[in-house]
This record gives sequence, C-alpha cells and structure tokens, in this order.
Amino acid sequence: MKLVLVSLFLLLTRCPELLGQESSSNKGVQIASADYGDAIKKLKNAIRTEVEQKQIPAFSISLVDRDRVVWSDGFGFQDEDKKVPATAETVYRVGSVSKLFTDIAIMQLVEKGMLDLDAPIEKYLPTFHPNNPFDIPITIRQLLSHRSGLVRESPVGNYFDPTSPSLSETVSSLNSTSLVYAPESKTKYSNAAIAVVGSVLESQGNTSHSKRVRETILDPLDMMSSSFEVIPAIETRLATGWMRTYDGRRFKAPDFLLGTGPAGNMVSSVLDLSKFLTCLINDGQTAKGRILQPETLHLMTTPVKDSEGIPQGFGLGFSVGELDGNGKIGHGGAVYGFSTQLEAIPDRKMGAAAAASLDGSNGVIDRIVRYALRLMIAVQDGKPLPDFLSTTPVAPERAQELIGVFREKEGKRFARITELSGKLYLQHGAFRYELRTAPDGSIVTDDATGFGMKIAPANFDELLINGNKYSRLEDVSPADIPNRWKGLIGEYGWDHNTLYVLEEQGELFVLIEWLYYYPLSEVSDNVFRFPESGLYLGEGLRFTRNEDGIATEVVAAEVKFKRREVGTKDGETFKIAPLKPIDELRVIASKANPPIEQGEYSASDLIEPISLDDSIKLDIRYASTNNFTGASFYKESRAFLQRPAADAVVRIHKKLGESGLGLLIHDAYRPWAVTRMFWDATPDELKTFVANPAKGSRHNRGCAVDLSLYDRATGHPIQMVSGYDEFSARSYPLYPGGTSRQRWYRELLRRSMEAEGFTVYEFEWWHFDFKDWKKYRIGNIDFESIPIK
Repeated sequence: MKLVLVSLFLLLTRCPELLGQESSSNKGVQIASADYGDAIKKLKNAIRTEVEQKQIPAFSISLVDRDRVVWSDGFGFQDEDKKVPATAETVYRVGSVSKLFTDIAIMQLVEKGMLDLDAPIEKYLPTFHPNNPFDIPITIRQLLSHRSGLVRESPVGNYFDPTSPSLSETVSSLNSTSLVYAPESKTKYSNAAIAVVGSVLESQGNTSHSKRVRETILDPLDMMSSSFEVIPAIETRLATGWMRTYDGRRFKAPDFLLGTGPAGNMVSSVLDLSKFLTCLINDGQTAKGRILQPETLHLMTTPVKDSEGIPQGFGLGFSVGELDGNGKIGHGGAVYGFSTQLEAIPDRKMGAAAAASLDGSNGVIDRIVRYALRLMIAVQDGKPLPDFLSTTPVAPERAQELIGVFREKEGKRFARITELSGKLYLQHGAFRYELRTAPDGSIVTDDATGFGMKIAPANFDELLINGNKYSRLEDVSPADIPNRWKGLIGEYGWDHNTLYVLEEQGELFVLIEWLYYYPLSEVSDNVFRFPESGLYLGEGLRFTRNEDGIATEVVAAEVKFKRREVGTKDGETFKIAPLKPIDELRVIASKANPPIEQGEYSASDLIEPISLDDSIKLDIRYASTNNFTGASFYKESRAFLQRPAADAVVRIHKKLGESGLGLLIHDAYRPWAVTRMFWDATPDELKTFVANPAKGSRHNRGCAVDLSLYDRATGHPIQMVSGYDEFSARSYPLYPGGTSRQRWYRELLRRSMEAEGFTVYEFEWWHFDFKDWKKYRIGNIDFESIPIK
C-alpha cells in the first residue's frame, strides 16, 4: 500500500492538472484531507504578511505528511518583470541543501563496501594533501560532519570566485592551505570539505558527481525539476535571485556555478524537495526502491559528539536538532539571491520545504517552516493552532529614545541603534537587524535575517538585549583611527560580493558576504584573525600594501580580494565623462521647457541663507569646473532657498555652533535647465544620482540643499565617508564602510537636519529636502535674475 501511495504522489506532483491546479496560478496544491484546512489558512496569512513586510520577490513552500503533500503554494513572482507568479513548481537555487544529496551519494558507496568512513582520505584521493601538522589523518566521516579542520572556502572555486572552475581544480587548490584545527577537535562548517567528498565520489564512481547523484537519487525519486546543472527544461522555471545590502540596495544575483559544486550548486522546486522529504520520512524508501538503508540514514541523522560527549548539531551531513521536544533533521541553504530550508520530524512522519529568491533571508524562511511544523503538530495532537506573531513599526517617539550606541556592562560587545525613513535598526553581533513592535508592546528584532531578540530600555542610559545589560555611550565624535589602519579601510573584491574593511568602536571590522560583521584581532600591521565564531572561525587575513601604505589586496580565509577603486580619494571630486559636451547640452536645455504643473502654489520667495547668517560657508561646485562634469553651470557662486527652508538652515547652523561646527553649502536652488543638463550628461547606470527633468526636482523648487559640515575653529570641511557628489554606494546614508568617526558626523548632520523638517535623499547623504517642497512650483530662473533681499 505504501508503494501505491508513493506512486500516486509522484504521478500527481508531476501532473498538477490532475489536481485541478492552474499551471501559472497562485492557488496552490492541496492533496491531504481537510484536517489541515484551518492550519493552512493561518499559515497562508502568515506567509502573505512576511512576504509583503520583508519584500520577498518569490517564495514557495510545501508540506509533507507521511506519503502525501499536505499543501504547497507559491507567493510573489518568480521573474524580474513580475509577470509570472511563483508556484510550488518554481525552481530555486537551494545552496547547501545540495550537501545532503552529495552526502547520501557517498554513503551509498559506503553501504556497498567501496569506501571506509574512517580511512585516511589519501586512500581515495592520493594527490590531496593540504598541510596537516597534526598527527591525525582526515577521513570521510570528518568531512561529512564538518570536523576535518579544513578551511571553509577553497582558494580556487570558492563562494566568491565567478570563474566556475572544475571540481578537480577547486579541490587541488586546497593543497596550498593548512588545516585550521586538528581533525576531530572542533566543528567548523566547510564548503571545501563537501567539495572533497564530491571529488571522492567521482574518483570511486567512474562518473561525474552530478551524473552520479542524478542516477542514484534524483531519478529514483522522480525529481525531474532538480539538478546540479541548470538544464534548459528547468531554466524556464528558475526564479530570479536578488541580492540585498545594508545600505538599501537590491540587485540581481549572479548566476555562476560554484567550484565547490557538490556543496551548493543544486537547483530544485519545493515539490521536488517534498519527494526527498517523503523518502527521508520513510527510511530511505522510494517508489522505485530504496536509496539508503534505514541504518545508514539513522547514522547520518545521529549527531556526532565531541571529546566531551557534547552533541555538535551535525550528523553525517544532516543538521540535527529539535523543535519543541521533537527530533528534527534537515539543512538550510544560502546561495547568491536564494534562501532555502528543508526540515523533517521523522517520528511524526512530517516535513516542510521552503525557498525564497532573496539573499540572506534564511531567518524568515526558517521561522515560517517552524511555524508550519508547529501547526501540523497541533493538528496531529488535536490542540489549538498557534498564532503567528506579527509586528509593526516602532513609533517615532519610542524610536528616538532608543537611538544611540551602547556597550555591554560585562564584556566587549556593543550595540548601535539608528533610524532612517521610519525604520529602526540594531547593529549587534554579526548582523544589523530591523527593530519592530510586538503585539504586547515589546520591541524585537524582525527582518529577513532573524526574529525575536528582545530590546528593552531599562532607562535612558541602559538597555537590555535579551536580558544582557548595555550602557549608553556618550554621544561625542569618536577618536580618529590609528595611522596603520588608514591604508586598510576600504572595499575589496567584486561587485557581486564586496568585502568591507571598516573601523567600529576602536576595532577593525570586516563586513563579508554583505551581511556578516566580524571584529578582527590584530596579529601585526598586515595580519589579522577572524573571531573564534561565525563563518570563518579561526581563519586569518593578510593584507598587501603598496609603497604608500595602502592595501592593494587582502587574502581573507584563503580568498584573494583585490582593492576596489570606489569613489574618490579624500579631497578629490568625483568625475564622469559626459555623454555629450556640456556646451551642446546647454543649448538644448535653454530651448526646452519645464513640465507644466496644474494647481495652486505658494509664491516663490528665494533668499540666500548667508544673508541671514554670514558664518555659513559656501562651496558652490557648479559655479566652477570642480564638479562631476568638469564644466561650469552657474555664473555666480550663490545658494538660494525658499525662505522657510533658509530659516531652518540657519537654525541648524546655530545649533551646530554649540559643538564648534557649521554648515558648508554646496548647492541649493537649481534652475530646471541645469537639471536637464545633468540628466542628459550622465550615463544611464549613474542616473540614480541625478534628478529626472521630466518630473523636476526639489532643487528646482528651492526646497533642497546639498551640504556638509565644517570645523569652525579651522574652517576646514569635516571628512565624511565619501566626498560630495560622489556617484557610488559610499554616498548612501546607510553605507556601512569607513570609520566610526566619519559615520558619526554623517549621522549628526542628518539628525540635525531632520530636527528642522528636512529628510535625507536615499542615495546621497548630503542631499536634504525640506518638508514644504510640494508648495512651490518648479523654477527655471537664473541666479542673476533673482531679486536681492
């Protein structure tokens, strides 16, 4: 009977029309009895809330109970143009879920007596010889359980390497590395280790890794939407993956294959993963026979223990844990633009698989899967269905009370709370989270990264983070960094994966893989170490500098990152190559007219802020050639604003004077014709940084100002993370790089402006729009025609 049910399951999931499923609908598939109906309704509502709140482009999920798909569905859109709804058949890159298939394939050979789990790896790979100074050989068992001591990433074919080298090239590059820890001494997650396992599979199976997995696992399970190679039949259903960054950018994920393919190159749908879950729940049995013996599966899903008998969270490949006292097995996956979670509770014969097309969204995927399993458990036990805890933005008045930097009472950890555009953020540990308000009024972390860390102000000067006490630090300008670090600060690597070296609270940090902050321990001027936790625990960084002391590259955890030339050097002006000569564009703009605006507007009342306070400084770049185009646009070096905005600027300037600072204005009112010239001169890929003349700009209305800070004692500008008018990500108000001193001044400027009704432009830390900008028409009058007041 079991085989009949499995066969029926496979037929139905391959032929959705038999279920009445519309091929491109978002209605989902429901095969099980109505017992789960109420649970599915609650789960759907929770998913819709999370997909909208976290802005997840595509999300798919499937639930399994014994031999049945309880329910599966898709949310959002799988394509960039948002024309194709995501379904349960949408294909995703599943990242490290791939490891389970590689690991099972190797265990099949162990079952056949072709491999010995505890034999030295050189028996199967004679040319594999990373430096091992310990008197303990590496074995397959250690590789599968992440206790081999190998580095996380290989020098060639690593997670960052876009060249997609062969598996043999990838594994061979490990010969230039040394073990980070003695085998068996520590659990250290390693993609390189599973690449080695895949290489062993190829050496013993006389076939490629992908073909072996296809023949022995995917085909028996009828997983026709799964592969370690993106074949044409699957590619049409592959979702577009999206990257995200802390400064607010989203961009299409790269699609190159990893050199460590056995560890992370698989693509699949949640319906296919459900077939795999069904196999796990049924002790390795499939409709076409058994892919693994029950004893082998039990071995793989039993957590290994350290020398003190402490379970390590991994079996042989599988992540092993529990959910509310129920034993749980599975694996998560994270690869460029995609996040996946696959979990089974074998004793209850249930499981869930979910995937999303957003990078670094494992926190929300894992939370949804856990909620789905809890709902299923409640149904099985006849208990009330649990609610899903949804949150709301933190009220502005509460947010203002929390903003600041705090340090742990006992320890070195710090916490930074900032706010931008109505969102409150907590930087703490390895991540930056969004803070939101729970239904009971408490403040918790809740974003794609994670959920549930509680933040409670003990008083204005103290904060509790998950019960640990932190004290508020004085809000003063941080000290400058040591000279030896100045040549290290910057960006390294690729557009698709940038490594930031920055300073925070007197420590040198790296921000790696877009989302992970790690403090570094200094060994020497050019050598540092990652902390003994996180992705790269125990590994190091080695900088190479030029004759001026500027680092040209850093080898971090065996991966070479070359310095990126981003923006401009201190004091220099960013330049572009205009698409056409500015004089030619000037003629075109002079003959064009601003867009026609209907309605009632306030009369223009432009005034120079310096006429109200002559200690405000001017550096009007567009009245000279010292600007991004290299051409002059204004005949006079002047700055005008509508009177209410000018009055606000003067109040801000006076307030800053109490701290010995003042405002330095670069631009304010801008005739529409100049906006037209900027637009026509700027290449398409940089148009984010200039206003579209078809809509006009706040500058044209006299309600926007570009400015920075200067030191009143010296008259010198304050150095920010980027220069004014720099067309790069360093210009973003939440750009994470640079030094804490630079970021502190950037935040001080923004807070000062916001206190008087200005808001910062999302792409430029220096650009501020006044609250009343909608009251004024687009202007096109030259400076010299504005009446002197």
